[in-house]
Amino acid sequence: MSFDLAMPILVVDDYATMIRIIRNLLKQIGFENVDDASDGSSALVKMQGKKYGLVISDWNMEPMTGYDLLREVRANPELSQTPFIMITAESKTENVIAAKKAGVSNYIVKPFNAATLKTKMEAVFGA
Repeated sequence: MSFDLAMPILVVDDYATMIRIIRNLLKQIGFENVDDASDGSSALVKMQGKKYGLVISDWNMEPMTGYDLLREVRANPELSQTPFIMITAESKTENVIAAKKAGVSNYIVKPFNAATLKTKMEAVFGA
């Protein structure tokens, strides 16, 4: 595995239970350095104060969606290289295409398990 298990990861979801689930999955893979944010705007604030090795964000959030967060991250020269995995309950083709065009690193459709998350992360980091 070529990614750093010590790297900080930011999990962004407006649903506290989903944050807990993703934290547990990351822990199963071996990641301990996990922060969270409840929406895109609070995630941006955290990203401006700390360099994350990966952002895992839900698509559907208010007031700033994961898609809007992705576009903001990619437009910011200081954040634009941050690997970004989008999570959604919808596997709509147009969403996947929009996320790819906006520069998403990978895409996960709920529900998923630790093995799926690890595979998607390995694809992002070329493991």
